[in-house]
Amino acid sequence: MKVACVGGGPAGLYLSILLKLRDPSHDITVHERNPEGSTYGWGVTYWRGLLDRLHAHDPETARAIEENSVRWSEGVAHIRDLTTRRPGDQGHGIGRHRLLDILAARARSLGVRLTFEHEITPDRLPAADLVVAADGVHSALRTRHTDHFGTRVTAGRNRYIWLGTSKVFDAFTFAFVESDHGWIWCYGYGFGPESGTCVIECAPETWTGLGLDTVNEADGLSLLEKLFADVLDGHPLIGRSSADGSAQWLNFRTLTNRTWRCGNLVLLGDAAHTTHYSVGAGTTLALEDAIALARALHEHPALPQALARYEEERKQALLSLQSAARYSARWYENLPRYIQLPPHQMFALLGQRHSPLLPLVPPQLYYRLDRAAGQLETLRRFKRWLGPKVARTVHARALASRR
Repeated sequence: MKVACVGGGPAGLYLSILLKLRDPSHDITVHERNPEGSTYGWGVTYWRGLLDRLHAHDPETARAIEENSVRWSEGVAHIRDLTTRRPGDQGHGIGRHRLLDILAARARSLGVRLTFEHEITPDRLPAADLVVAADGVHSALRTRHTDHFGTRVTAGRNRYIWLGTSKVFDAFTFAFVESDHGWIWCYGYGFGPESGTCVIECAPETWTGLGLDTVNEADGLSLLEKLFADVLDGHPLIGRSSADGSAQWLNFRTLTNRTWRCGNLVLLGDAAHTTHYSVGAGTTLALEDAIALARALHEHPALPQALARYEEERKQALLSLQSAARYSARWYENLPRYIQLPPHQMFALLGQRHSPLLPLVPPQLYYRLDRAAGQLETLRRFKRWLGPKVARTVHARALASRR
C-alpha cells in the first residue's frame, strides 16, 4: 500500500512506524510543512497504561520514550497558604521535541520517507492509496470537507497559555492564586532534568482585569512570575511570542467530527478530535489512534472496511474520556463554586472534577457522599450506576437542543 501521512506529529509518525513493522513493503511518506525540529510546545504527559501498549506494539520505540521521560506518582495542590500532596497513578512527561526526534529516527530506520518544509494542500494531494490527515486541530485537509466530516468546534470560556520553565516539578502540580481581579491557576509538570511545563488558566474577566489581554509577552510573563512566585521558586517562565511580541493566550477548542473518513482520506489525532488539556490525554489519544488504524488496515484488506472499523473502534473508545474532559473543563470554568470550600474539600473535588454528578449536587453534599461511598460498597455501586445514567441523560438533552 502507498500511504501519505500529512503532518509530522506523534500520530502520523507512529502510524508510519506501525505500518512498516507489519509490512515493510508499504510505501510510506510523512509530509511536514515546518522545518525539522521546529515544533511548538514544551512537555507532553502520558500514563503508565500507554507505555504498556507501546511496549506491546513496538518495544524499541517504547524503551526509547521511557528512557527519555521523567516520572511522578503524586499530585500536589497549592491554595492560599496550604499545600496538599496526594498519591496518584504513575505519570510521565517527555519533551515534545525529544518525542518527535525518537519517532522520526525510528521511522527513518524502517524505511519511511520524511519530507520537511513541504506543505500539502487540498488541491494538491499526493498520489496514494491512503491519505492520512494528521495535520492537527486546524487541519486544512479536513477543513476542505467540513460538511462531509460534520466538523463541530466549541470554544471554551477560559483563557490559557502554554509556557515552559526551568523549574523542575517533582509531582503533577496545581496552584490556585487569588488576584485583585479573581482567581488564576496553573498546572505544572516536569518533562526533563532541567525543564518543566506550566499551563496557566483564568476566567476572561480575570485575564482582562490583570491586563493580560493588552501587555506584550515579556511584561505578561513578568506579572505571572510574580503571581506564581511561591510555586516557581524564583524560576522564570518561558514563552513563545508571535512576530509582533504578543503572548499566545488561547481559548481551548473542543473539536468533534460526525465521520472521520472521506474516500481514501482519513482523520487521525487532533484532526479528528480534541480533549481538554486538563485531562492530559492528547498525545495518548493520537498514539492510540495510530495503533487502531494500523491494526484495522492489517486485518481488513479492503480500505473502506478498514477505515470504517477504525472509526467505529476509536469513537467508542473516546466516549468516556471525552465526557471526562468536558466535565473537567467545566469544573475550572465554574471554579467559584468550589474555591471557597475548606481546602481539603476543594482538593478532594478537584480529583472528582470528571464526574457528571458533581455539577448537579451541592459541592459539600457531594463531598460527604463521596467520602461515604469510599467506605460503603453499596453506595459505590450506586454511584457507578447513577453517574453514567446522568451523563447519558444530559448528553441526550444537549443533542436534542441542537436540533
